[in-house]
Amino acid sequence: MLKKALRDHLSHSFSDQALRQWYDPLALVMSPTEKRLSVYFPHPFFAKWFQLNAQGDFENALRQYLDEGYKLDYTTRAASRTGGRMPVSASSDRVKNLDIPFGQQFTFESYLHNRKNEFPIASAREVVKQGAPKYNPFVLCGSSGSGKTHLLRAMANEIARHTDPESIFLGTVEDLAALYAVQFEGDLYGARRHISRYVYFMLDDVQRFRDFPLLQEEMVILFNMFHDAGRQMIFTSTGIISGYDFLDPKLKSRLEWGLIAQIKPQDLDIRVRFVQQRLKHDRLRISKEQTFMLCQRFPDFRNLQGILTKLAAYRDLMSREVTDKDFEQILAHTDDKQGSSITPDTVIAVISEHFGLNHKDITGTKRHQKIVQARQLAMFICRQLLGSSYPSLGRIFGGKDHSTAMYAVKKVKELQESNRDTKLLVTELKKKCLTKDS
Repeated sequence: MLKKALRDHLSHSFSDQALRQWYDPLALVMSPTEKRLSVYFPHPFFAKWFQLNAQGDFENALRQYLDEGYKLDYTTRAASRTGGRMPVSASSDRVKNLDIPFGQQFTFESYLHNRKNEFPIASAREVVKQGAPKYNPFVLCGSSGSGKTHLLRAMANEIARHTDPESIFLGTVEDLAALYAVQFEGDLYGARRHISRYVYFMLDDVQRFRDFPLLQEEMVILFNMFHDAGRQMIFTSTGIISGYDFLDPKLKSRLEWGLIAQIKPQDLDIRVRFVQQRLKHDRLRISKEQTFMLCQRFPDFRNLQGILTKLAAYRDLMSREVTDKDFEQILAHTDDKQGSSITPDTVIAVISEHFGLNHKDITGTKRHQKIVQARQLAMFICRQLLGSSYPSLGRIFGGKDHSTAMYAVKKVKELQESNRDTKLLVTELKKKCLTKDS
C-alpha cells in the first residue's frame, strides 16, 4: 500500500522507466509511531548505484510526501523476510533526517551553477560530511546576490540530515549582536555559555562586523572556543577577508586559517535557468524574450527573485496572466538595483495592521487568543515567503524556542488544509505582504 501510494506520488516527477530502474527494486517499511521509513536494497551493488544516481531525487520527493519529523534509514544487506514482512529492526548503514529546517528551497541540488563555481560547491559539500572537520574555518566569499547565503543554508540543511538541527547556530552578525544585547541583555558570560552548547557555528555576512566593532573581540573568544573543541565554523563574506582593514587583526588572521572559497558571479545561462525554475514553480508565464530581458537587466538572483515576486503578485491580484503591456509597465516602475523588499518587519507590520495590534504584541509574550493567532500566522508567512529557519523565527519573534516556531508553522499549515477561511486569510495576508509599499 505504501509503496504503491509513494510510486503514484513519484510518477508526477519521474518517468515510469526511471521508477522501474531505481524505485521498484526497493523494499519499504514505515513505522508511523517512530516516524521512521526503512529502505532495503536488494544487494550492495545496487545500494552504491542508488546513492550516486537516485538518492537525492528520492529524498527530495519524500520530503514533500511525508510529514515533518521523519527519519530515513538505509540497509545495504539483504534483510530476511518474516511472514512476508521486512523486519523494522534490521541493522542500518545510514540514518537521515528528512526535515529541511533551514528552508526547503535551500539545498545543494537547487543551487544553480556551472563549471566555474565547481570548486566552492565541492568544498562546501566536503565540509558538511560527517567526521572531524577538515577545513576549519570554512569561508565562502561572493558578491551580493551570488548565492552564498543559499549555500550556507544548504550546508546547514545537509548537516541537519545527520544531527540535531538545534545543535546548529545559523545567523547573521546582526543576529549575533542581538543575542548578546537583547536576549542576554549584555550578559557576556551568559551569551557565551549559550553559544558554547552549539556543535556548529555558521555566520552570514562577516563584512557587517564593520558596524559592530566591539563584537569582534568577543568573536575571537568564540572562535577559539569552537576551534579548540574541534567544532566546525562556517562564514560568508561579500569580499576578500584580507581586504577588510576594519577587522581586528586577531579575528582576521583566524578567519584566514582555514579554507576560503570564492563564488564567481553567475553567468547569463545560470540566471536564465534560475528564472525558468521560478516560472515553473510559480506557474507564471512570460515569453523567452522577456526571460532574457530580465536576466540581462537584473544581474543577481536577489533582484531576479524580487521582480518575479512582483509579476506573480500582479497575476494573483488581477486574476489573469501578465500581458506584454503589464510586463513593460511593471519593469518601467522597477529599479534595476531593487530586489525583494519583503522582510520579517514587513510581514509583522501587515499582520499587526490586520489584527489591530502593534509590533510588540506579536513579538512579545502575551498569550491572548487573538495575539497568538496573529503571531502564528506571522511565523508561517515568514517561513513561506522568506524561507526563515525555525531558530531564526524564534529570534525574530522575541527569542522564542525553536520548537515554538515549528509548532506555529505546523498548526497554520494544518488549519489551511481543514479550514477554508484560514486558507483565504493566509492568501490575503501574503498578497498584502508582497504588495506593501510597491
